[in-house]
Amino acid sequence: MRRAAVALAAGTMAVSLAACGSAKESGDNADSTGSAKKGDDIKVGLLLPENATARYEKFDRPLIEEKVKELTNGKGEVVYANANQDAAKQNQQVDTMVSNKVDVLIVDAVDSKAIAGSVKKAKDANIPVVAYDRLAEGPIDAYTSFDNETVGKTQGEALLKALGDKAKDGQIVMMNGSSTDPNAAQFKKGAHSVLDGKVKIGREYDTKEWKPENANANMEGAISALGKDKIVGVYSANDGMAGGIITALKAAGIADIPVTGQDAELAGVQRIVTGEQYMSVYKPYPQEADVAAEMAVALAQGKSLDSIAKDKVDSPTTKAIPSVLVPVVSLTKDNIKDTVIKDGIYTVNEICAGKYKAACDKIGLK
Repeated sequence: MRRAAVALAAGTMAVSLAACGSAKESGDNADSTGSAKKGDDIKVGLLLPENATARYEKFDRPLIEEKVKELTNGKGEVVYANANQDAAKQNQQVDTMVSNKVDVLIVDAVDSKAIAGSVKKAKDANIPVVAYDRLAEGPIDAYTSFDNETVGKTQGEALLKALGDKAKDGQIVMMNGSSTDPNAAQFKKGAHSVLDGKVKIGREYDTKEWKPENANANMEGAISALGKDKIVGVYSANDGMAGGIITALKAAGIADIPVTGQDAELAGVQRIVTGEQYMSVYKPYPQEADVAAEMAVALAQGKSLDSIAKDKVDSPTTKAIPSVLVPVVSLTKDNIKDTVIKDGIYTVNEICAGKYKAACDKIGLK
């Protein structure tokens, strides 16, 4: 993992973070680690939801592993499992880690509700749980993610900017994420707060499992229902789905309409370079990963989270969860250099490889 990315994490920790959700003071979770104090020789269970989205294997996993090593003088161990978008499998993975007596769990839930029973099993075994990226239900001890409503607002604002006067005349399609992901609901809420009343939403979908092929099928249905001449833009909640959407648009002969995205995946950034996709939301994964590792190590060692988590959020099952919410950036062709390249996420050579070189040259990305 590039050191520049890790340096970003250290540099951005000073950013002032905005709280999300209510902060009902129903108890101080920061000290309820349920874990006896330990030294650096700890075992951290890391459960990520899937590997179809590039970020989890490329960024989240290695960054968390590296930060845990750094915080424990090389003695801490990360035990990793990926659920491949299967909630039942993820519950089994939690059970296995409880049986193997990890000292703390970092869980990015496939299904925020379905994971609640497994979170309780971990807590009953005195294993604290950090909800990572998605606010899992159950008695979690800490949470870090991005400000998800702000993500949706950022996408909506970018789409309106790209549409200009066309927003008054045409219709857009909204391609939201999976209904089992609480983040998807927050992205959608944020987007609607910006788009409602400003543009007509012709069709809207919650996309099963965030899969690009499902977004592709939904988009084909929207084109058939609305007519290809009536669609002026597409709200896509992430880059993977944007790829499926753009494939459907091309097949129907629709070009030059703005499509949003999220995650700054390499393929998404390359589509932005060529103009096929208008924007993505760049989320500084190094900062989120560092915070998760810091929370996990502190909880495993029986320490307070007061110096790490300044905010609190509520889940449907747990109140006043110590939390860190990380800011995001709207990524367009105009700021690729100042975001993903500057922060060491990608190099110019990676983005501009092969067939993308001419498009990169055209926008001055060299």
